[in-house]
Amino acid sequence: MSYMKEFTKGLIKENPTLVTLLGMCPTLAITTMASNAIGMGAAATFVLLCSNVVISALKKVIPKAVRLPCYIVVIAGFVTLVGLILQAVAPAIYDSLGIFLPLITVNCIILGRAEMFASKNNIGASALDGLGMGIGFTMALLVMGSIREIFGSGSWFGIDIPFISENAAQPMTLFVLPAGGFFVLGCVIAAVNKIANRKPPEATGCAACPNRAACISCVSEEMPAEKMEETEKKEENK
Repeated sequence: MSYMKEFTKGLIKENPTLVTLLGMCPTLAITTMASNAIGMGAAATFVLLCSNVVISALKKVIPKAVRLPCYIVVIAGFVTLVGLILQAVAPAIYDSLGIFLPLITVNCIILGRAEMFASKNNIGASALDGLGMGIGFTMALLVMGSIREIFGSGSWFGIDIPFISENAAQPMTLFVLPAGGFFVLGCVIAAVNKIANRKPPEATGCAACPNRAACISCVSEEMPAEKMEETEKKEENK
């Protein structure tokens, strides 16, 4: 296992926001300012790193039947901790993040890394995976937050940009609205795909899904009715 690869994959190649398109709610909601993006990214990175380490350490202890509730309890504990820290150290950022800070508990990025990686790998690799994914998430938020704040408010981290504020009759408020968030997200994703030289899959829908062979709804079209009934019974018995 290449530890450097586990760390760097989350930056661009498997960026959780710009490539796998996870965590869209906080990405679109709190990126109206760059400072909010840094606050959310730092909080998510802390939770990712700590939860990955703990879940990897306890992977042989946690029963498979209740693994998801156990993961959520671990994640919720670290979310509570980071919330208390932010409330004490940076109350302005704590207030600006609002409900999206406790909702880190159910962020699909964190739960996905716990299920797909931390529960199957050692502590070192899990820590680097969480750190890399967290930094990649923070970078995506910072880029979006910077673009939206600069063009939408004429400032960056709350500091007025003279060139924009002097030459613009009024800020382009579209960028701080939800529609502007979707527009900036689409542009950033397109730029990342261009830099990474990613090409769209030749097949779309279920045909391009890597789990197609295990999906009953997709296989049913190619399966005889009797075989389909047997497969459904096996799934129910599980």
